[in-house]
Parts: sequence; C-alpha cells; structure tokens
Amino acid sequence: MVKWRYGMAFVSGSIYFLKQAILSFMGSVVAEAPTSSVTDKVENGSQLDEKKVTVVFVLGGPGSGKGTQCANIVEHFGFTHLSAGDLLRAEIKSGSENGTMIQNMIKEGKIVPSEVTVKLLQRAMQENENDKFLIDGFPRNEENRAAFENVTKIEPAFVLFFNCSEEEMEKRLLNRNQGRDDDNIETIRKRFKVFIESSLPVIEYYQAKGKVHEIDAGRPREEVFETIKNIFATFAKESSETGKYVDNCVNVMTEVHID
Repeated sequence: MVKWRYGMAFVSGSIYFLKQAILSFMGSVVAEAPTSSVTDKVENGSQLDEKKVTVVFVLGGPGSGKGTQCANIVEHFGFTHLSAGDLLRAEIKSGSENGTMIQNMIKEGKIVPSEVTVKLLQRAMQENENDKFLIDGFPRNEENRAAFENVTKIEPAFVLFFNCSEEEMEKRLLNRNQGRDDDNIETIRKRFKVFIESSLPVIEYYQAKGKVHEIDAGRPREEVFETIKNIFATFAKESSETGKYVDNCVNVMTEVHID
C-alpha cells in the first residue's frame, strides 16, 4: 500500500506521480473494505449501474431461529432481509415468463438452476435502495455458493451460522403453529439430513476463510440476539472506521485539486 505522505513527497516535483500514488492508495483501501460490486445485465442487454453492497449469509437448520433473528437484525441494524424461497415464489406469482419457467420446473420435480435464483437475488439487491443485505437460507449447497460468487462477484462480509441441536429444532418445528405441510416428523428429519449433507460444506468453506460467526442458537432468543448484536456492532464499527479512512483520502485529493 502506498502511504499518503509518500505521495506528498512528490508534490513539488511531479503532480503526475502524486496522482498515481493517491489513486494506488485509494484502490488498496477500497479493495480491503467489506463491500463488493454487483453488476448485472437486464434482459435487453444494457448494464445496470454498479452498486456497492454488503452481504451477510444467514445459515442454519430448519427451526434454528434464523427468521426471528433476521427480523431483529433488520430492525436494529438497517439491513434488508432477502429470502431466496420468497423471491422464487414472488416470481412465480408475478406470471412472468421467468416465473412460469420456475413453476414448470418445480412441478416436474426439477431443481431450479442456481443461476436463476442468484439472478433474482441480484436483481432484488439492485432494485433496493439499501446497500446492506441479509441473505437467508442461501447458499444451500456448494453449487449455490459458487454460482453466487461467479455471477455477482460478491463474497459475503461474513456468515452467521445458527448452530442448534436436532432435538431442539425438531421440538420448535412441531410446536410452532404456522400450518406448514412440511412440519411433520418425517419431513423435518429429511430436512435435517439435507441441511447436514448440503449446507455444512458451505459453512466449512467460509470457516476456512475466517468468515463464519457460529452462534449457539439453542439458547433463548433474547440471549441469541445479544450475541448477534455484539457481532454486528463490531462489524459496524470496523466498517465505519474504514469508511472514514476512505473519505479522508477523497478530501485530501479534493484539496490538492488534481485534474
């Protein structure tokens, strides 16, 4: 990384080298900031404006309390909650050509391609004015993860992993009264198995990159949220400090009046 004072040493000798030093410095700082670029093409092929976003993946078994805690995070930290399942259902309900294709695939027992789900997530992020997103229950497997990173060019700032025993999750699912057809013993246990086989490799991938915050989700929801608040408060502080650092550099560039 090029130091600012290193660039200043060249002011008297060459504005060109000063400009290059500052631009190099800015590039390094932005590259280290916990945001990623989202670029997409709409159906007519025109490219959407680039947008800087922060993404947090929220993963955990069925009944681990993800939905409850996502609502708390939205309320307290200003994130937008995105559910891949909700987006797929909304696309089907819209009656669009894409929605009809998704519906037909589901009816035929086929798996919706990862790229289709990723594009829906990408579009939702582009169309939302917010720049901070919780993506709930996705990626479900390594194929989802790879497709998300390849299409959006985003890596999550971090991953929240709600770790909860099967016994506790099973009890919660059987006790909740949401009228869901899949809240029965046989289906619940199949969902547990799918999560362990498909989603744990995703968690292990991000653990190796130091991006996973594992949460004991078997505790009362108030205690769980206290842990989550500490995680997000620390992240917000680090992001704020990084942002101030970048903003200071922009101010310096303005004061020097480099054309």
